Amino acid sequence: MSKTQTAAMMPGAEVILKVMEAEGVDVIFGYPGGAVLPIYDALFKNNSIRHILVRHEQAAVHAAEGYARSTGKVGVVLVTSGPGATNAVTGLTDALMDSVPIVCLTGQVPSHLIGTDAFQECDTTGITRPCTKHNWLVKDINDLPRIMHEAFEVATTGRPGPVLVDIPKDIQFAKAKYFKPKKEKKLNGKVLNKFNQKEIDQLVDLMKKASKPVFYTGGGVINSGPKASELLRELVALTGFPITSTLQGLGAYPGDDNQFLGMLGMHGTYEANNAMHDCDLLINIGARFDDRITGKIDEFSPKSKKVHIDIDPSSINKIVKVDLSIVGDVSDVIKSTTKTLKKKNLNLEKSNKQKISKWWQQIQKWRTKQSLNFINSDKIIKPQHAVQRLYELTKNQDTYITTEVGQHQMWAAQHYKFNKPNRWMTSGGLGTMGYGLPAAIGVQVAHPKKLVVDIAGEASILMTMQEISTAVQYNLPIKIFILNNQYMGMVRQWQELLHEKNYSESYSEALPDFVKLAEAYGCVGIRAENPDELDEKIEEMINIDRPVIFDCHVDQAENCFPMIPSGKPHNQMLLGPKDQEANKITGKGKALV
Repeated sequence: MSKTQTAAMMPGAEVILKVMEAEGVDVIFGYPGGAVLPIYDALFKNNSIRHILVRHEQAAVHAAEGYARSTGKVGVVLVTSGPGATNAVTGLTDALMDSVPIVCLTGQVPSHLIGTDAFQECDTTGITRPCTKHNWLVKDINDLPRIMHEAFEVATTGRPGPVLVDIPKDIQFAKAKYFKPKKEKKLNGKVLNKFNQKEIDQLVDLMKKASKPVFYTGGGVINSGPKASELLRELVALTGFPITSTLQGLGAYPGDDNQFLGMLGMHGTYEANNAMHDCDLLINIGARFDDRITGKIDEFSPKSKKVHIDIDPSSINKIVKVDLSIVGDVSDVIKSTTKTLKKKNLNLEKSNKQKISKWWQQIQKWRTKQSLNFINSDKIIKPQHAVQRLYELTKNQDTYITTEVGQHQMWAAQHYKFNKPNRWMTSGGLGTMGYGLPAAIGVQVAHPKKLVVDIAGEASILMTMQEISTAVQYNLPIKIFILNNQYMGMVRQWQELLHEKNYSESYSEALPDFVKLAEAYGCVGIRAENPDELDEKIEEMINIDRPVIFDCHVDQAENCFPMIPSGKPHNQMLLGPKDQEANKITGKGKALV
């Protein structure tokens, strides 16, 4: 590898910062400890990189995820050896499942002590191998610049994801020359542009013949960059096809557009799930066919030709066998498809209008079910109503939303509409309670002037509640909007539907007073218990330029509908409490939740 060398020798800790500056890093989320003190010493003397001190290493990774997902940049994490590294494992696994580019630097005991059970030693690379794209243990100071640059390359190339570099303490002290490797062809450059015109022509041919088509889009569209979302909008307009999205894909296509059917999957809309079941052409763009979407595999979209467009070849035919696979960056594939349609003078929106008009009529019939409707109350706040009011009062601002995991997450996905990419940050694949608050911190660091709201549950928020202290320290005016039903809501719902209403350990009997807790942390607490006061208090929350904890007391018994009962196909949805009694989940279905 050719090297452009600078004359000066410098400690490994400074080399690390030099690499970060070269990679355009402006912020690190971390927590100091003995094995990384040389790096913190170098940070102390550095003026270009900001450090955000979290209160727990898991939160450092979630904050870096929020930063990365709202900007498209790499999130950087710095933690110490042993428990510092093991505390980061949940965040790294979350980032791997949701394809978030993270570079995590961990300290390690000095090289000669590795393998001796030294203080705060653990086999970091061994522990994190299954939950990172790649990891490195630096054994030679001269390899440090190359490995560091390589880490950023691997995190961002192809399907993004987390990587980890484990750096022994002696390496941080040892001196080396910094060099930046010459830009070479990307390691998997061939894979990136693997698709060819023949495959695009096949796709166009399928689109031309289809009478019941549907686009099924996922987080891969957002990961491909803002251009991909623009190109997707053009393609959908050109075809006139309906489009649906996974949880992670929300915002890639405008949520208020008529061609958008809403989210699909376990708690998706009636029209999106029925369209998936009855379609004759399913075009998957950047989604994984995961179990929350497919439900019962052998009855998933049984009559359709299936196309899968993805940058990651290992994701194709992994769960659902497809008729046409196109491996490539989503942006490039959509661009080629649109170009081909225009070249062949195929404005499908006009030429196929007749062919798919019956399909749209059927979709409109499904829409009349109004599957997201709920029975509102003037006595108690319904959680869906709370999210709707939050949306109405924030939609004219460029608002960023994070969530925790549970019922509130689904209600947020259903009732908050996203018209732009990178505005919706949630834990999808791993489903990590405690994700939303630190993620909101990362988003607010990246967008200091924007409104950032964490739609939370009272159980989830308690998992990383200490990060309020981080928000206060750095004057990050995040808003934590807690839908407080005093239950682990999704656990309670499953216990109700699957486990004979045995509410075992799902009720939180000793919740804190969140208003007093907010005050104890030095931020603002607001409580709403009545629908009449909701709007006024949400506006109060928005207008406060400080961190706010909003304790919104909602109906304890409310379940999240619509819902595909586990073990059932997409066209057998529960639309409300009446359906739940008539369609009890039994047998194998219980094991699939």
